[in-house]
Amino acid sequence: MAKKKMSVSEAGRKGGLKVRRTYGKKFFEEIGRKGGKKGGLVVKKKYGTPYYEEIGRKGGKKVKQLIEKGKKAS
Repeated sequence: MAKKKMSVSEAGRKGGLKVRRTYGKKFFEEIGRKGGKKGGLVVKKKYGTPYYEEIGRKGGKKVKQLIEKGKKAS
């Protein structure tokens, strides 16, 4: 009798549950915090301050446009 093949998402879910049972919630919180901090530092080092200024400006501009669009629709 052939075994049913497991999907990648099912394997990931089962693996995550196993890690959660083994290490607990605090483990995930800690690796998430480390990953976010390291990721941000890498982006900062690669692109520098002007990058953050530019994306902040673009984000603010987009929000302003959406607010104006919402006011016109009302």
